[in-house]
Amino acid sequence: MNLDIKLHKKDLPDEIEFSDKIAIDCEFTGLNIERDRLCLLQISSGKNDAHIIQLDKDNYNAPNLKRILKDNNINKIFHFARADLLFIKKYLDVNVENVNCTKIMSKIGRSYSDRHGLKDLIKEFIGLDVSKHLQTSDFGGELSDKQLKYCAQDVVFLHKIYESLKKILVREKRIILYEKTKKFINTRVDLDFASFKEDIWSH
Repeated sequence: MNLDIKLHKKDLPDEIEFSDKIAIDCEFTGLNIERDRLCLLQISSGKNDAHIIQLDKDNYNAPNLKRILKDNNINKIFHFARADLLFIKKYLDVNVENVNCTKIMSKIGRSYSDRHGLKDLIKEFIGLDVSKHLQTSDFGGELSDKQLKYCAQDVVFLHKIYESLKKILVREKRIILYEKTKKFINTRVDLDFASFKEDIWSH
């Protein structure tokens, strides 16, 4: 597959506009919100393209990117939105609007499987066995071509995965349950921010 990958420094260019549905993923220096930082944010329009924004770690001033993230008219597809939204909230100071999460869709819709990682969904719905070994590489410095390709593949398939999972949810009459569940995502992020990591519903 030929991917159209563009690397942008600090922010999206002024001239870039997106339609009403985009896929988003982030890369961090680690998963500890108190210690690690947001390095990259990738966006795909679903046309084998990936816009990779390498954020400025000293000020995170990205007004064009923030405008898109806050636009309630744009459906934003994440995989494991909980983690991405947490780092976006801390470093870009944005509450992302109109969010969908393919991990949550998979857990509610694909009860026939206990494997809900992006690699598993790409294999089932796209038919590709992608490598995730660069997931733990250093995204805080200069980026290699292999890293850029890895970042791109994390978003270019999400549109098709989203549509496939939505069909399952509709077929199994679980779409309303998913719609109710996704409304809790930003609250779950707020709980993470407040250090409530455990299941608050448990006894």
